[in-house]
Amino acid sequence: MEHESVLDIPVLLGTSRVGRQSIRVARAVSNRLKDRPDVHTELLDLAEYPFPALRERLAQMVHPPAELPEFSQRLSRVDGLVIVAPEYKNGYPGSLKNALDHLEADIFRRKPIGIATVSSGGGGGLNCLAQLRLVCLAMGGVPTSVPFPAARVQEAFDEEGELLDSRLAARLTVFLDELLWYTKATARQRRTDARAGSAGPAEACHWERK
Repeated sequence: MEHESVLDIPVLLGTSRVGRQSIRVARAVSNRLKDRPDVHTELLDLAEYPFPALRERLAQMVHPPAELPEFSQRLSRVDGLVIVAPEYKNGYPGSLKNALDHLEADIFRRKPIGIATVSSGGGGGLNCLAQLRLVCLAMGGVPTSVPFPAARVQEAFDEEGELLDSRLAARLTVFLDELLWYTKATARQRRTDARAGSAGPAEACHWERK
């Protein structure tokens, strides 16, 4: 980062499925973040990270999958994160869970995470949203209180991520405003802790240790 006031908030597209419509939402979020002068962002597409099914933790791997160390290091450096995920069968994609399971359990500790869920029907992916919040908490992250469920994605976004629904555009602004508020606050506190030579209170117990 060139300046400590610039926030690093990438967008993680949590599906590699052929024909996915959620890439429209990921592009919309990424484009909106690029319009913010105090944000550095990029689109991290799981289609470009075809990790095998998890068998070992990264720290235990003699020969880790290609790009896994880079992926892990990239996410460890973020100030905040947006996860965009479609709802599949009342849940979120297995490719996303597999990618997250490859990462260290506390990689998102005290990092705000905005969750955008996608559906082709009218629900907007609310079951997916509920499950992803639990996973983010388990990884130390802080899911923001304002989500972005996007229903009827083909009607609401074009292929380049342009919003076709003004009401949804307003909700996206609120979603990003909330994420940036928390990201600025936590980034500022981490800088304060770093200057004081402290990592803050003792690390909370993790649910997953083995």
